[in-house]
Amino acid sequence: MKTFIHIFIVAIVALCGGGALAQNYPAKTVRIVAPFPPGGSVDVVGRLLAAKLTENLGQQFIVDNRSGASGIIGTELVASSPPDGYTLLIQTLPLVVNQFLFSRVPYDAVRDFAPVSLIASSPSLVTVHPSLPAHSIKELIALARARPGQLNYSGAGVGTNPHIAGELFALLTGVKIVAVQFKGGGPADLATIAGEVEMTFGNISQEIGFVKAGRLRALAVTSAKRSSALPELPTVAEAGVPGYEFLTWHAILAPKATPRPVVNVLNEQLKKILTAPDQARQWQERGLDVIASSPEELTAHLESEQKKWSRVIKERGIKAERD
Repeated sequence: MKTFIHIFIVAIVALCGGGALAQNYPAKTVRIVAPFPPGGSVDVVGRLLAAKLTENLGQQFIVDNRSGASGIIGTELVASSPPDGYTLLIQTLPLVVNQFLFSRVPYDAVRDFAPVSLIASSPSLVTVHPSLPAHSIKELIALARARPGQLNYSGAGVGTNPHIAGELFALLTGVKIVAVQFKGGGPADLATIAGEVEMTFGNISQEIGFVKAGRLRALAVTSAKRSSALPELPTVAEAGVPGYEFLTWHAILAPKATPRPVVNVLNEQLKKILTAPDQARQWQERGLDVIASSPEELTAHLESEQKKWSRVIKERGIKAERD
């Protein structure tokens, strides 16, 4: 009986403490850890959010790039941070696929974080260096078949969005293309622009400027439907690869045991930002489709993504080792 009373009192104190914390939150600078270098989609989305959160809540929200090991280093940092709402994580696909790639990952994507919101989804682009003699997906496939193992594409690390999108493309077309890993989406794009590799599968939000400037040639968009940001661009599926679909997503999470009232403050603010008419247009112009989910919807999404991509990783035999 005493044990039950003790547990009940602890729970009440925690609940009250969380409520008090939420009333004063944020009282200092909030760090949003992006576990990849500047220039990639995680960094782009993080900085868009940080600017508006700073404006709306009156405290600085800063993006802290902590890259390494396909996002593991920065993600582990957040998992081990105090659960007070002052250290947050912005992550994407590697959050859920790293467990299938590495022999050991020091956190669980679902159990070791407090979900805040699934922010947005967006397609990638199949882009090539302008000198490559391929102006369509069919021409790219024909070129890859004529030169098996000779076409390289840039990834942002093993298990990152460009890598998995490329592996899915190779799986469904049967071509042999080689992934060359760089330390983030920004460096992966720059390597393609510089001609170090022939192609890449970067997120539309980070590549649209390069495409419009003629520094990269876009062949197709990886979503099931065309993007309103580049409506003239066909999907990979309609361009010759039936069944191909790849969407990037971005989520905000906090360390496990972050008080629910604090999570609620963040979730409400993110919804307010993402659904404002002027912001919705800005995100759409970048090819980002706003979701602004509940914490529970984010949990369900993470579990679904784990199941979906474990198949591709297993069939392609992708493995990775920590640096």
